[in-house]
Amino acid sequence: MTDSLTGLPNRRALHSDLVDLRDPDAEMALALIDLDGFKSINDHHGHLLGDALLKNCADILREVCGDEGRSYRLGGDEFAVLATGQLAGTILEGICRRYMERLARAQRIEGRSLAIGLSAGLARFEAGTELSSTEMLRQADVAMYASKASGRMRCTWFHLDFDIRREATRKLEADLATALREGELQVEYQPLVDAKDNKIVAVEALVRWPQPDGTQISPSVFIPIAEECGLIEHLGDWVLEQACTQALDWTDITLSVNVSPAQLRDPGFAVRLGHILERTGFPPERLELEVTETYLVGDPTVAGRSLDLIRRFGVGVALDDFGTGYASIGFLRKFSFEKLKLDRSLMVEAANDEGSRTMMVSTIAVARALNMDVTAEGVETADQADLARAAGCDQIQGWLYYKAIPANEIKQLLAGSGVNERDESEVGNGHVERA
Repeated sequence: MTDSLTGLPNRRALHSDLVDLRDPDAEMALALIDLDGFKSINDHHGHLLGDALLKNCADILREVCGDEGRSYRLGGDEFAVLATGQLAGTILEGICRRYMERLARAQRIEGRSLAIGLSAGLARFEAGTELSSTEMLRQADVAMYASKASGRMRCTWFHLDFDIRREATRKLEADLATALREGELQVEYQPLVDAKDNKIVAVEALVRWPQPDGTQISPSVFIPIAEECGLIEHLGDWVLEQACTQALDWTDITLSVNVSPAQLRDPGFAVRLGHILERTGFPPERLELEVTETYLVGDPTVAGRSLDLIRRFGVGVALDDFGTGYASIGFLRKFSFEKLKLDRSLMVEAANDEGSRTMMVSTIAVARALNMDVTAEGVETADQADLARAAGCDQIQGWLYYKAIPANEIKQLLAGSGVNERDESEVGNGHVERA
């Protein structure tokens, strides 16, 4: 029961040891370890180098364990460590942290210097615990995914709260699927105003999930769940079609729709976009898709191809939340966005710090040189609005002017005149609601 590539015991061996090494008088502790970034290295450099890296990682793990723990390769880039004895938990965590430190140092593989991280999930079983090997592995696996969700490069111990949250997430998944099927979701729209005359020039579509008691489940909660459980394709397509249908008669203004990284990674997204435009009759030149830096930085080559396909329909692309991630001036040149949206945090910093203000003005100047429009997001005070105008922003979006409102209210606004600039005392410390 040995892994053919690394020579470590395999998954079957681990299941067997979890039974055979159980001591009613001693503690047992198990860690599942997933290598962070291995897939990217494997895809970029090829499977031969990937295999060599796995062998080296296995050797390091075997060395780090020494006589204190047993190491295993479960498949792919997943390893495990088992420790038994009175201090099994303490010993296991020490092994995992030493392994993390060793992997953080660059490894020399076939003439290349490679660095890799790990996410570890740990589960402790007290003396006399009667659990199946499958349940032991499940608990360590849940903890490992908690490490990944917390930012990777960390060790996380399993806690019963994880199962409680897991059940709550599963219920939310089921409820979201029902809400989509039964038409319980809604799309609201937050207007963007021209920085010069405060007239509405665009709206951003934001999905809402109202509850029977009058509350709402935040998009920041249910959209990540939709991405994880595979509902994002259905949800994203529904929002896009609903928005194109409702905004069809709002002539002379742009419709912005957020697109998640999961949607953009889907090779069928561009095709479905074309079908939605065809079914709704929405003019593609009035549609703008907002994307985030995270997706583009992760795989710029694939991202560039996806955005090129979208632009072939005549649809514009905006970079959302600029100032919160890794995007640089060179990044802006590479992707040639039609619009740059400055994140609220950048506006707040610019209002309080001269250096941040200078950086914001410089960024806007570069965007101008690249023929990009610039929108200031999350504007909540008159001072912030004045700063956005003085810095050269084309459009302003935020609670100072409008919250997200239903489609019928947008129609009324467009039919009327004037701008709904709210008193700052009504704004408080709230933030712009995001999809």
